[in-house]
Amino acid sequence: MSADAQAPLILPLQYIKGVGPRRAEMLAKEGLVTYADVIYHVPRGYVDRTAVESIADMLRRYRAPDLWNGDASSAIKVTSQVTLVATLTSVRKMTVGKGRSMISATLQDESGTSMRLIFWSGLSYYERFLKVGSTYVVHGVPQYDPKWADLNMHHPEMEEVDPEEIEMYRSGSILPRYPMTQGLKSAGITMRLMRSIAEYALDKGLADIIDPVPEHLRRQHRLMPQHDALRKLHLPDSIDEVNRAKHRMKYEELFIFEVHLAARRASRKRPERGLPMQPQSPRARAVMDALPYELTRAQKRVIREIIADMSSGAPMNRLLQGDVGSGKTVVAALCMLNAIDNGYQTVLLAPTEILAEQHYHSLSKLLEPLGNIGISQLVGAQRSAARRHALEQIRSGAANIVVGTHALFEANVEYHRLGLIVIDEQHRFGVAQRKELRRMGQQSHGDQMRTPHILVMSATPIPRTLAMTLYGDLDSSVIDEMPANRKPIITRVVFESALGETFGFIRSQVRLGRQAYIVYPLVEKSEKIQAKSAVEHYEWLKDEMFPDLKVGLLHGQMLWNEKEEIMRAFLRREFDVLVSTTVIEVGIDIPNASVMLIENAERFGLSQLHQLRGRVGRGSEQSYCFLATKDHFRYQVSRSQSSEDAMASVVRLRTMEQTTDGFQVAEVDLQLRGPGDVMGTRQSGIPEFRFADLIGDASIIAQARTDAHALLENDPQLRLPEHAALREEVIRQFDTGGLITVA
Repeated sequence: MSADAQAPLILPLQYIKGVGPRRAEMLAKEGLVTYADVIYHVPRGYVDRTAVESIADMLRRYRAPDLWNGDASSAIKVTSQVTLVATLTSVRKMTVGKGRSMISATLQDESGTSMRLIFWSGLSYYERFLKVGSTYVVHGVPQYDPKWADLNMHHPEMEEVDPEEIEMYRSGSILPRYPMTQGLKSAGITMRLMRSIAEYALDKGLADIIDPVPEHLRRQHRLMPQHDALRKLHLPDSIDEVNRAKHRMKYEELFIFEVHLAARRASRKRPERGLPMQPQSPRARAVMDALPYELTRAQKRVIREIIADMSSGAPMNRLLQGDVGSGKTVVAALCMLNAIDNGYQTVLLAPTEILAEQHYHSLSKLLEPLGNIGISQLVGAQRSAARRHALEQIRSGAANIVVGTHALFEANVEYHRLGLIVIDEQHRFGVAQRKELRRMGQQSHGDQMRTPHILVMSATPIPRTLAMTLYGDLDSSVIDEMPANRKPIITRVVFESALGETFGFIRSQVRLGRQAYIVYPLVEKSEKIQAKSAVEHYEWLKDEMFPDLKVGLLHGQMLWNEKEEIMRAFLRREFDVLVSTTVIEVGIDIPNASVMLIENAERFGLSQLHQLRGRVGRGSEQSYCFLATKDHFRYQVSRSQSSEDAMASVVRLRTMEQTTDGFQVAEVDLQLRGPGDVMGTRQSGIPEFRFADLIGDASIIAQARTDAHALLENDPQLRLPEHAALREEVIRQFDTGGLITVA
């Protein structure tokens, strides 16, 4: 869209026939205010009448003897998703086993054949929504049980058909289906009206949208013109047209973002602004030779990548990814020694004081054989004398390595030739904080300012496609190999009825000298949330389940010094079992902890479950993680029949059982939740893409990235006339702050 949008694009929807003030107000709550908003309001699906299944045809297909090899006792057969248009003939609520309720509804289509719909949750909603005699478009996965010759769907997606549109559904038309909230429906906004609004907005406003993708790229990739793509998304003649239009808009969306990232990246790759360092480091070589183990091939590879950056003369901006326990800290320490051998000071920034203290002790122990490395610690809770001493060590350069928290940003900190900044758990720090620390380390070399190198570390694996987008302006290194002595954590789903056995296993591990975590989703009991709490169960575990063991309690409502003291006590083995909330998600290493039990595991996100699990398995002993969930999930886990939310929980639990690979976990998490929820859209800088899928569109991301870099290499400020619309769109969307300026 052009930055100086013409009047039709910014006209309010209120004056379109059938809208009016009340409906316009409700549309505005959904982000639909102007004609442009509607034009870019993508249908969430389509009803292709030519592809609508007949229930009779499905039954004939599934009853075919060769499909079942004559075995009438076969389990339920799950097929691919289908679309039906049928009328509801009955709705019945019933109670099944142990007082559990369900709704069974019957559909019949024009073939005169019926099938059942089954609903296990959200029953009050479906009692209102399901109306006998109404016609529905139904999308779902049909299941056929050959033993009973029964065809059914569990929790399909349904949309009631406007009676005036029934003939359209029968005519062979391809109809867009827009997202419809209860608020829109309550305002009398039907699917038919949404289609009418979209068509009117296209007719009046589409001509004023300027295509930002340069013509040579449209020709090169055989992309639809933007006007055609937007019109075909709303008014397609075929599903093939829809797919081509989506591809075009995905490319546009990703290309504009990649141009923005390429501009940022180019601004940070000016060779004259870096701190050039020699790649040789006698201290790093001495430490490597003294290690009681050999670095993995992955660790050696990323060290070479980091050192190459530091010796290039350009300021390094590199992301170091590695799963929990993959050896990122050793890699960072060796690279810090390289900077020290070049005469520079280094900083390690941690999100919590206890983690900073752990890094301080780990580095002190690792570098002890060298004997001549000064390491200082700077945290908020230091006593005045210790703080003054640390500040003097930092200012004079006696501190080769400074380990600390947010205290490193304070105005009275004066660095001495700061050359390398390492940031641990980088997602815990804001962009502004990273920039400030970097600014504090800038140094004058002749008539130029030189900027220290930055290495950001993350133990939260990021899928490749998301990393390409989220950190497109950073180089990326991945430690994708675990040390040889690390055993994979054995993970099992356990149901509440079998928790006694799990508690018995925890006791047996403690008798072997190990320690255990028991994690709860809530601090205290809640009347609103049906989940277990740490405080409530701590008393029960301490007094009844483990009266002979030492049980500690840790949760987020405690003061920071209380939390850190409890973790230190656990490290000193003063507790056998630590009852906790997710406050331990990022914490110190407890190599002796070999068991974790996570209660109400279905309530946690996949990435969070993986991070929690990473608190065990840090020693050489076999470790275990148990995911406790409600007994009714036994049916859902075994048969995969549940509501959408419950199914997501089942997928999370199964994924945790099947893999300990953080990158595989991250891919599934991204599929379930989307990039905005996984990383936090506002914090991460990822735009909320309307069209692009950061998992499925990896090839488009790669192509858009290549095209963006090539284009900016030839026209860094997008000054060529054919790039004018692109320049305006990049500035409009991302406000590049001078990286690209308006002509």
